[in-house]
Amino acid sequence: MKTIPIFPEASDQLVMVGCSILRKEVDSLIKKHHWQMETHYLDAALHNYIGKLSTELNKALVEEEQKGKNTLVFYGACHPNMDKKIASHHTCRTQGQNCIVMLLGYEHFMSELSQGAFFLLEGWAQDWEKVLNDSFNGNLSIIREIFHSSHKYILALRTPFSSDYITAAEKAAAFVDLPLRWLDVDLQELEAVMIQVVEEKIQALHAQ
Repeated sequence: MKTIPIFPEASDQLVMVGCSILRKEVDSLIKKHHWQMETHYLDAALHNYIGKLSTELNKALVEEEQKGKNTLVFYGACHPNMDKKIASHHTCRTQGQNCIVMLLGYEHFMSELSQGAFFLLEGWAQDWEKVLNDSFNGNLSIIREIFHSSHKYILALRTPFSSDYITAAEKAAAFVDLPLRWLDVDLQELEAVMIQVVEEKIQALHAQ
């Protein structure tokens, strides 16, 4: 990981538009590095509704652009045309398939995934039943069949900024009838991803 700090200038007017699922973690890294950067967070469940995700992300980017801000995006490939959408706004996004890859790193992510993990974060646990019921018309047998066909356990991730969501995680795992495991995660991988995208954006701005 880079250890040399990068400092956007106030004149760069940077704003990060992205998913709120790791809001506390992202905010902590912005503060740690003293980055001159605003944030514009979107709902953490939008990846479940790709049409709405496209609409809300485009709306947020246009809104910030009209304010004269320079945007960068905190999202994985959460929409089939994510990179095309990002390119249409002449901006860049954090590198990674999804926020779990950004948090764990690709190798750790793939290791757990290959063992049957379904990854759970605090924000998802809070709205777990509502989102799944909305997505599958409240058909619990179908929900469990889908989860059991691809997963062997729920892996709840806990960062240094997670609240105590044990009860919510236990209810989420019970809802899909899978065992629950826990993994404590630091922010080293996420920090590297954040540094990379900020540096990419600054270099693009200063090359203009």
